Amino acid sequence: MGIIKFITPDETVVVRHPVLREGKPIDSCIFPGDELPTTFHLGFYEDDELLGVVTLLKNNYTEAPAEGFQLRGMAVLTIAQGKGVGGKLVAKAEEEVKKREGTYIWMNARIKAVPFYAGLNYEVVSDVFDIPKVGAHYTMLKKI
Repeated sequence: MGIIKFITPDETVVVRHPVLREGKPIDSCIFPGDELPTTFHLGFYEDDELLGVVTLLKNNYTEAPAEGFQLRGMAVLTIAQGKGVGGKLVAKAEEEVKKREGTYIWMNARIKAVPFYAGLNYEVVSDVFDIPKVGAHYTMLKKI
């Protein structure tokens, strides 16, 4: 079943590191904007174990109007992948963005994550591009 609650930026690192930055320094999991007052972080817990995280940063996409939020640092531990944790985190993030009067969410999605986000009705809005030391990405966006 699990529960989703607000967490601190430091708590996100527990999941971000093994999923998104394995083998890299722990500080590579701390992202610009994590500490801003308009940024929020959600964690999915099951039996008091943090299994998934997502961060939403108030940040407009250059090709879209104001009131956008950027989804960053989405990660689900391997043991919980394929069990709906990511979808639940994104749905909760969308609810919270609406409460904060956001009108869309966008992200730079790794190529392997594109089908996941497409299944949640996010659309690819860019050509493929490379993020150094991370890999190939597409920008995806959803109006909410």
